[in-house]
Amino acid sequence: MSLANTQQTLKNSIRASGVALHTGSKVNMTLHPAEIDAGVVFKRTDLPGCVAFNACAGSVGDTQMATSLSAQGHHLSTIEHMMSALSGLGIDNVTIEVDGGELPIMDGSAAPFVFLLQSAGIIDQPAKKQFLRILKPIEVSEGDATASLAPHEGFKLSYTLEYDHPVFAAHEHTACVEFSATSFVKEVSRARTFGFLADFEKLQELNLAQGGSLDNAVVVDDSKILNEHGLRAHDEFVKHKILDAIGDLYLLGHSVIGHFHGHKSGHSLNNKLVQALLADTDAFEIVSFDQPCQVPQAYARNAVIPAA
Repeated sequence: MSLANTQQTLKNSIRASGVALHTGSKVNMTLHPAEIDAGVVFKRTDLPGCVAFNACAGSVGDTQMATSLSAQGHHLSTIEHMMSALSGLGIDNVTIEVDGGELPIMDGSAAPFVFLLQSAGIIDQPAKKQFLRILKPIEVSEGDATASLAPHEGFKLSYTLEYDHPVFAAHEHTACVEFSATSFVKEVSRARTFGFLADFEKLQELNLAQGGSLDNAVVVDDSKILNEHGLRAHDEFVKHKILDAIGDLYLLGHSVIGHFHGHKSGHSLNNKLVQALLADTDAFEIVSFDQPCQVPQAYARNAVIPAA
């Protein structure tokens, strides 16, 4: 049993490789333990000087099809699934080296990153973990899409997905998760990214999504899911939106104590919500706890959970 009120990092370094979603190139990635208060830092080893990207709200660049970080005129994209896994397992400090402009897409979910992190081992550090507690409701919108945060003693995420499409009409379009490491691993981490075949074909014509396939996304045509084995769960579509939100919110630099709700929101609106929250200093406070028993149940720590 680890201490829920202390920071965490990796016990060992670990390597992995995979395909970048948009370029289709092979990407090598190495995760290293990091010092207390270092936070999450990505480094592009393919660039002169090994450019560092701090995983924080101020570093976010493009959010059109993924969440990307910017530094010194360079970019690193598709970080959200890794950020979701780090948040889900409560890892505060880690350095992630990558030899390209994208993180590997793996299977389109956070589960491979969860397995990687658990394989490296997770250890406590002798410093208090800081949490971001929501003190008052805050909401942003784009058209009929909204994203909001409200006070809640724990971390709850709810989401409503809306597509005028027979496949989505036949599956769950709402979900609510009371966050914990267990619920994240079992209910959220395996939910894959999804898209429409027509959009996928258009992206490939623009020389994007070159690494996209049925191995790393759920693909839907006009009437059906094209993946041979269908969905991993009846609510996989909406759960992936929650997975993305967990990753985007972790760019606040702290685990959140509050309730997130999204309605048709995506990376762009999630980032606007983060920015709006940080701009209103009355809307949140940074807290730490002297004793593990004082930490909200959402962040209680148990033995390592198998990434099912």
